[in-house]
Amino acid sequence: MSFRSIARDLRESFGSLSRRSFDVRLPGHYRGKSHGSFNDLSDQPLVIQNSRWANLPPELLYDVIRRLEESESTWPTRKHVVACAAVCRSWRSMCKEIVKNPEFCGKLTFPVSLKQPGSRDGTIQCFIKRDKSNLTYHLFLCLSPALLVENGKFLLSAKRTRRTTCTEYVISMDADNISRSSSTYIGKLRSNFLGTRFLIYDTQPCSNVPPPGRSSRRFYSKKVSPKVPTGSYNIAQITYELNVLGTRGPRKMNCIMHSIPAASLEPGGVVPGHPELLARSLEDSFRSISFSQSLDHSTEFSSTRFSEMARLSNENDNSKTRPLVLKNKAPRWHEQLQCWCLNFRGRVTVASVKNFQLIASTEAVAASAAPTTSQPVASDQDKIILQFGKVGKDMFTMDYRYPLSAFQAFAICLSSFDTKLACE
Repeated sequence: MSFRSIARDLRESFGSLSRRSFDVRLPGHYRGKSHGSFNDLSDQPLVIQNSRWANLPPELLYDVIRRLEESESTWPTRKHVVACAAVCRSWRSMCKEIVKNPEFCGKLTFPVSLKQPGSRDGTIQCFIKRDKSNLTYHLFLCLSPALLVENGKFLLSAKRTRRTTCTEYVISMDADNISRSSSTYIGKLRSNFLGTRFLIYDTQPCSNVPPPGRSSRRFYSKKVSPKVPTGSYNIAQITYELNVLGTRGPRKMNCIMHSIPAASLEPGGVVPGHPELLARSLEDSFRSISFSQSLDHSTEFSSTRFSEMARLSNENDNSKTRPLVLKNKAPRWHEQLQCWCLNFRGRVTVASVKNFQLIASTEAVAASAAPTTSQPVASDQDKIILQFGKVGKDMFTMDYRYPLSAFQAFAICLSSFDTKLACE
């Protein structure tokens, strides 16, 4: 049987499954659940488990999936790779072996890719669509180089909720059901009253994140991971510098990434992943199990908490677990235009105080590259890890790369949307 006939049979047998899994979504339309089919993929009918497809020789199966993965390299055709991983356990294991992480291939394939570091060789280009009427934000993967695109691959969504003492953004893998009680809830962003300090929370702990403090409250929810209690583990802190004098100029921001060590920027450095995701990255992408109870390990939002974080960060300065620190790249003043300018290389077209570029801080780069020469330090310092900017009404581009993940980059960009009267 030729590869063409096998691929044709695959499309006929599993085409409907792939269409349910990852539809290309229009930015203005969010009906349906883009990731909803993942909740049912682990419960395949027995007829599939015992079919001829499930019993293909490993050599032939490897060749089929490898060729399909190479040919279907972009969305929406890449949904066929997802369909292959949903056939049965043997196909899923083979896909896990063939499909590389975004860090090495620069492609987002499975939902677990959203929490894995971006590409080392270039940026992953995305855009954010804001809906002011219902306070929601939707992240899409760019499918074309055009800035004002009409379609994109849906990735994440967030909903803004204003509380008495803070603002909270709930982040979900579902375009419509943006709730902490949903099985697609993966984290949140919370600010202080002034909107100058933010904490990013993940539902699953990272290996290098210290144990959380006292629990602020309990909540009941379905969980993304079937074996790990869903909680709120602080993975990053974002701070916007106060503008005491009220002078005009760009915002100054600082990000402490507790889940990313500064050593990850060294040659051969890596970003520790979620311990639970490392062993079952694909398994967790295809199932969701409900639990009756789960702890919210987030701590109370207060200045004392931020002081404690700063102290812990300073104590770890000389250790390998020292967190990565990002800062916004300083713009230059353009005399002819009479404005502050940054080179976004054509990816941003509208001037806005929300626009920014993040690079590793000088101290972080110098510390991680201390044993080497000073030449790599300069190049690493100038490398833009995340850039965000406006291209139209309620349309923004978001380009990120290693060591940030799509989830982390999206949360950082959400902080820029929040009102900051004390910073402007």
